[in-house]
Amino acid sequence: MSAGALRDWLALRESADAIARAEELLAPLRARLNRGPVLIRDMGCGTGSMGRWLAGRLPGPQHWILHDRDPDLLAVAEVGGVAADGSPVTFETRRDTVTAVRETDLAGTSLVTASALLDVLTFAEVDALAAACAEAACPALLTLSVTGKVELTPAEPLDAEFAAAFNAHQRRDRRLGPDAVAVATRAFERRGVTVLRRPSPWRLGPEDATLAGQWLREWVGAAREARPALTAAAQAYLRRRLAAGAALRVEVGHADLLAIGGAACGGS
Repeated sequence: MSAGALRDWLALRESADAIARAEELLAPLRARLNRGPVLIRDMGCGTGSMGRWLAGRLPGPQHWILHDRDPDLLAVAEVGGVAADGSPVTFETRRDTVTAVRETDLAGTSLVTASALLDVLTFAEVDALAAACAEAACPALLTLSVTGKVELTPAEPLDAEFAAAFNAHQRRDRRLGPDAVAVATRAFERRGVTVLRRPSPWRLGPEDATLAGQWLREWVGAAREARPALTAAAQAYLRRRLAAGAALRVEVGHADLLAIGGAACGGS
């Protein structure tokens, strides 16, 4: 996906992401944060949509460090507004990989966040992230990881085949895909960290037709890559699905995870 196409995709999904995230996980997180400066690291930040959703729901003052390896995304990434208590929110960007974080990298960090990240990581990368957060006694709010569950209404016999093929595509190159939340939960819990999990599905209806259509094209395309035998059926299947228009309903399964434990933390 080109840089421009990726920015467009992130902008298209931002509203659905905001609606889907499990806001009930924020109460225990707010209780965990100290009063005073809060330093938040957003790993794989994209354009900063996680910060735009979360900053106004947490106390401050806040300083966000937006981490991503894509300079085109970092060039437009931002977090603004004010914290829940009216105190200021500032940010900076850093171009780096998010898969080699260590305990020392999290010194002074109040919270690690990420959105739609866990499922594109490998077991080793998730384990390293959990180890770093646990050793630094830093909570982690990791949202919108795919679970592999997709429901389309009206249903078709081919739905299950495309879903299974898409899940296989998500697991390519040792990525965790729909196994990510379970793997991350075990990685944190092995280190004595309490994990809270909540579902955060996209539920797309007629008002989300543009997003649903783009998601459907990407979903079918990825399924075809994983299982070329589906190619013959894919074009007609996609055409029927897109032709359903306002009648089409899509639920895409995601889950949110809050890894939290130990004493309250905050910035220096």
